[in-house]
Amino acid sequence: MIPEDIDILVDIIGKTETPIEVCTFIASSPIRVLVEGWKLEKIINDVTKTITRAVNQSIEKITFVTEDTTRSAPEVLQKLITVAVEAGANRIALCDTVGHATPQGTKKIVEFAKTVIHDLGETVGIDWHGHCDRGMALANTLTAIETGTSRIHATALGLGERSGNLSMELLLTNCKMLGLIDNKLYALPKYSKTVSEVTNVPIPPSLPVIGKDAFRTQTGIHASALVKAKRLGDTWLEDRVYSSVPAEWIGREQRIEIGPNSGRSNLIWWLVYHQFSFNLDLVRIILDHAKSQNKVLTDTEILKMIKDFGPLPELPER
Repeated sequence: MIPEDIDILVDIIGKTETPIEVCTFIASSPIRVLVEGWKLEKIINDVTKTITRAVNQSIEKITFVTEDTTRSAPEVLQKLITVAVEAGANRIALCDTVGHATPQGTKKIVEFAKTVIHDLGETVGIDWHGHCDRGMALANTLTAIETGTSRIHATALGLGERSGNLSMELLLTNCKMLGLIDNKLYALPKYSKTVSEVTNVPIPPSLPVIGKDAFRTQTGIHASALVKAKRLGDTWLEDRVYSSVPAEWIGREQRIEIGPNSGRSNLIWWLVYHQFSFNLDLVRIILDHAKSQNKVLTDTEILKMIKDFGPLPELPER
């Protein structure tokens, strides 16, 4: 961001009569500085001018954002944070722009930023912005929360550059499991589906929490335990015996399906759940077919096999 950008935001605020938080953004890592041919003096000068201009225009919420924070030199970060806070920034955002950080590194950089702010004698909030290039966005973010950041950035489905950002769905679910929030999460599947449709980005079946396979099992030993929990009538136990995330939190349920690793418990439960009576010949036929496949059978496939088998005894009245 350059100082002139502030004037554009002020114009938008005036026309919409809506307060806007300004995020003044500048690269800080030696890699980006080398590519751009910048000098530290220029970066410091731009930061000071931009934030001062925002303050003079009576913008109350000003966040100073360092791009590629996690690959920046400590002495550079200290100077940039200092001039930004002294100019009037009331938040700073630490960015793991290319997913470089580890949890240990995240802890150190958040502690470093807190120390710089403390030494300035100011009260300034700290943001954490994580990417998933090494698959560590969630672990890093939970570490950042534990270490003292007060605001976290995330996106629906983790959408973002390259391998994406921290997933909003995973952030909310894990914060609830850790007791950091007590929000209802029933809307997450609909929220994620809407974003998927609008962005034309499919939801992978195995995606935690919202993928279609997140609460499905076709493995015999898993299904057997689920069936036993169901027979006990213990919904709490059923939702946790083979799942760390309770499906009920997300407005979903544990599902037992039929595939090459299934046993009789799977199929008997499936038939009863779908209100079919059965005999052992039908169970054997469907299981033999399932074990010859390399995928989970669809409901349509199972229903066709039941129809082809012929009449079944009527279910007893409930």
